[in-house]
Amino acid sequence: MLQILPRSKTLSGGAYLERGDGDEIVVLIHGVGMRAEAWQPQIDRLARDFRVIAVDLPGHGLSNPLEGAPELPRYVEWFRRFLGDLSAGPVNVAGHSMGALIAGGIVATAPQMVRRVALLNGVHRRRADARKAVEERAREIGSGVFDRVAPLSRWFSEAEETTEAYAIVRGLLQAVDPAGYAAAYAAFAGGDAIYADCWSGVECPALFLTGAGDMNSTADMTRDMAAAARRGRAVVIEGHRHMVNLTAPEDVNRAFADWLAAS
Repeated sequence: MLQILPRSKTLSGGAYLERGDGDEIVVLIHGVGMRAEAWQPQIDRLARDFRVIAVDLPGHGLSNPLEGAPELPRYVEWFRRFLGDLSAGPVNVAGHSMGALIAGGIVATAPQMVRRVALLNGVHRRRADARKAVEERAREIGSGVFDRVAPLSRWFSEAEETTEAYAIVRGLLQAVDPAGYAAAYAAFAGGDAIYADCWSGVECPALFLTGAGDMNSTADMTRDMAAAARRGRAVVIEGHRHMVNLTAPEDVNRAFADWLAAS
């Protein structure tokens, strides 16, 4: 089961867990409703060779929330400050879902801070029907009356409902602060096109990965982003959906190894 790990905190209120002491840093950004421990299989593997920093999004885990109704650029700016607080030089940044939007935003706006970038289960230019559905979900969450575990039916197949990964994600969704969840989901709902044009100008190695069965962060989105990036690579993992880093950790870790070997 999920092990809740001790945190450090930056001066600007960003909570993070850290493992490993390699020369290079890998920073991991989770998705809406999760927390740093959602990266546990990647933390365990990457910490053998890298210094790994997994951050809690604002209003998630132990990170301070953002004030008001922040849109995606506010989360990107928050992450830029977080990296600045680390004083670590260029780092490898990997984000999942909402974290993928932030990873795309930081490489678009502060490329000097990024050595390599990876987007897992990232959304890119949603269709009109998909945009309407996610905006409706954002309004529902913002109302305060919503089913916390509704995403599970999209994120996992029926065959995965008895797995440890399913239990971990269900527990995290049930525990998340509702205000932090609502704020991040609203930014996620409106953020898929903000940095969508950046990839032709991104110089660093860029990995784009999703599960073939992900209904929202689709394989086509992943391939489109990789094709637009100068040094992009698409990986689509068959038989998996949105929480692919937990349901197919060995496949994701192999893709990360190839990404981190790129120079």
